Amino acid sequence: MRDELVTLARSGLDRVSFVSAASDAVGRVLPHDRSCWHAVDPGTVLFTGSINRNVGCSGSWLAEHEYVVEDVNKWWFLARSGRRAGATSLATHGDMLRSARHRSHQAYGIGDELRVSFVADDGTYWGGAGFLREEDRPWFTEDDVSFAASLSEILAEAFRRALVAAMAAPADELITVGPGVVVFDEEGRAESISPAAEHWINEMVEEPRPEPLTESKILHAVAARARAMRDVRDPLQLSARSRVQTRTGSWLVVYGTPLSGGADERTAVIIQPATPNEVAPLVAVAYGLTSRESQITRLCMQGRSTKEIALALHVSPYTVQDHLKSIFGKTGVRSRNELVGQVFLEHYVTRWEDVGEPPPGWTAKAMPDTTTGVTSGGAGGPW
Repeated sequence: MRDELVTLARSGLDRVSFVSAASDAVGRVLPHDRSCWHAVDPGTVLFTGSINRNVGCSGSWLAEHEYVVEDVNKWWFLARSGRRAGATSLATHGDMLRSARHRSHQAYGIGDELRVSFVADDGTYWGGAGFLREEDRPWFTEDDVSFAASLSEILAEAFRRALVAAMAAPADELITVGPGVVVFDEEGRAESISPAAEHWINEMVEEPRPEPLTESKILHAVAARARAMRDVRDPLQLSARSRVQTRTGSWLVVYGTPLSGGADERTAVIIQPATPNEVAPLVAVAYGLTSRESQITRLCMQGRSTKEIALALHVSPYTVQDHLKSIFGKTGVRSRNELVGQVFLEHYVTRWEDVGEPPPGWTAKAMPDTTTGVTSGGAGGPW
């Protein structure tokens, strides 16, 4: 089954097609009745897409139980802790009613849940999946959890590849459709939505489509983070943001902010086309470029020659050529022109400006745990 998943991960499938095939493959080894798959922004660990099979949870419920309520086996914590996977029955020592998430959906006949987070070999967290069994089915075992954890890097690779494989939509769409806004009340209920927001929600990868649109899991994740950050020192709300790729491959940035001036503590979530500086770092991470390779790619996009790049980075031209060879291999191109035109311009990175350090929470990776030797969370968002 691992070999099958590796083949699927490298086959260039979009995320929805991959999940459809992968869920069936996983089910042959880890039988389950329902499943949910979620992509995240590696920087802020907020949802950027979801695909559910026989699961009908709302966006508000999911955001509350992943980002607000204390509970076992949150995806971002599994990624951070280095455990990668966990089962509710094991985490609660057999008393699943100790889990707020389990208590909330027990009435729907749901029993044990096995969760796995998708963490690549470089420590980047790309998403997670939950596999649920009916209440009359046996619980997941330690062996099941161990096996699911062994799939973490394969599934991360698949989600990473799906991101860079998506073809960009015509740029005219980004020009003709402007920013959208959704306003939430203090309890997280949507009060109003603009037409542009409705358009962008329809373009996001959420299966099935949210009904109503204001139940988008992507929007509720951002809104929940914005509400949680109200009393935290983060004046620009940098951690209440996510970069979202649409069905057509174009990029959006979704960010939340508390509103002031009214009687209630309302929150607004804004959706708008992403800028080059917001997308470029994520595209580089998705291609697996190192920090030095990202620097050289940026200089290539500025039209620098090999000699000029070498002078700027205080390395030899031969070292630059070695890095370029690695960059070409990772991005699947054969020349600098292809690198600029076919890789980054597809993602609307028309220029890659050197803006110094990215904002806090905009990049996040796992880091070595010196006490256990496993990989755990780095800085950024809740990491």
